[in-house]
Amino acid sequence: MSQPANDNIIAPSEQKHVTPVTIAVDLVLVAIFFFFMFGWVKPHVPSHDPMWVNLWGALTAISVTGVFWLAIQMYRVVVAGEKRLRAERAAAKR
Repeated sequence: MSQPANDNIIAPSEQKHVTPVTIAVDLVLVAIFFFFMFGWVKPHVPSHDPMWVNLWGALTAISVTGVFWLAIQMYRVVVAGEKRLRAERAAAKR
């Protein structure tokens, strides 16, 4: 079963998905997540020296926050693709 050419959601679109608002929302979400993870990870660092606790807590929180940022970006791409596909299918039914 072959799919029609317009059913390709991977094709680039003319619509911009990155706006100053989405960048600001991403920065706020990532900052909140970082501070949450830093506070959660910090007590689990096996040291009593505050410098090492803060360093390893921050490094761990940064890496986990990076994964969170990637998850946000992947979610946005999937939602945009689904929305576009739904609109194309609705237009094809008319």
